Amino acid sequence: MPDRNQHVKPLVGVSACLLGEKVRYDGGHKRDGFISGPLAEEMRYVTVCPETAIGLGVPRPTIRLVGPFSRPRALGVKDPTIDVTKRLELFSEKQVGSYGELNGFILKKDSPSCGMTRVKVYPGEIGGSAERKGSGIFARILMAHYPNLPVEEEGRLNDPVLRENFINRVYVHQRWQQLMQSGLSAAGLIDFHSRHKYLLMTHSQAAYKRLGKLLSDLSGSRPEEIAGEYINEVMTTLKHRVSRKRHVNVLQHIMGYLKRSIEADDKAELADCIERYRREEIPLVVPITLLRHYFRRHPDPYMTQQIYLQPHPENLGLRNAL
Repeated sequence: MPDRNQHVKPLVGVSACLLGEKVRYDGGHKRDGFISGPLAEEMRYVTVCPETAIGLGVPRPTIRLVGPFSRPRALGVKDPTIDVTKRLELFSEKQVGSYGELNGFILKKDSPSCGMTRVKVYPGEIGGSAERKGSGIFARILMAHYPNLPVEEEGRLNDPVLRENFINRVYVHQRWQQLMQSGLSAAGLIDFHSRHKYLLMTHSQAAYKRLGKLLSDLSGSRPEEIAGEYINEVMTTLKHRVSRKRHVNVLQHIMGYLKRSIEADDKAELADCIERYRREEIPLVVPITLLRHYFRRHPDPYMTQQIYLQPHPENLGLRNAL
């Protein structure tokens, strides 16, 4: 399987409370078992708690978002004269400027500072009801500053599809950074696209074709001129939720590379395995493992480099639940 430099662990930002740091308004934490356990073995973490970073104590009075959804203020719940909006914004602008090497960020859901999406925003008038249409102040500034950075909330990571999706994007982002740091070239860009073919196809075949067309003629331009457009579409495409049907389509495509290499009974076994996955009788890891077994016995230069067959460390067990 391909070498993705996975010995260099991705660098991921994390809301400090998710790793067990007692920085919550009530003096507690929100330690997440997966983030602080198995995932921590494969990632390097940078932690942050914007509220304690601006000098708010532990414990402290609670704050909430008030005002327009696009840019609400952070005010005290019991005492609305407490306004920490500007302090949070100034800290966030300065802090995210130092995050250029990050490959992803995991945020605390519902937080007025760190919530990624669907954070409660209260109207300015007294007695109005909140709507879940906001983002925390730190999260909003982070995502605006790094639109291609993989960002998720710990709550959404309980969904096996979204969990694998996020971690896939973290590793893709890392590989892209490594490509840029090694010196972007036309050959390097085409190789990156080739290795990610089937991973991209699970999310959108149309997007994969558009990206291929974008790279179809690099002779008249420098790769730097299209690199931004290319990675923007890649990272946007990879946000799409992958269905079982799309995985089946890709698995069948990959099986085609073995049609001249394996015996008829092996083909039947592999086809049956893919069909059982389609019927939701077995998880994705089973047909993937069988495909990798056959490619070890019958190496194919093109398939050997495909990221899809092993996009992340096996011990995370992400595909066991898909």
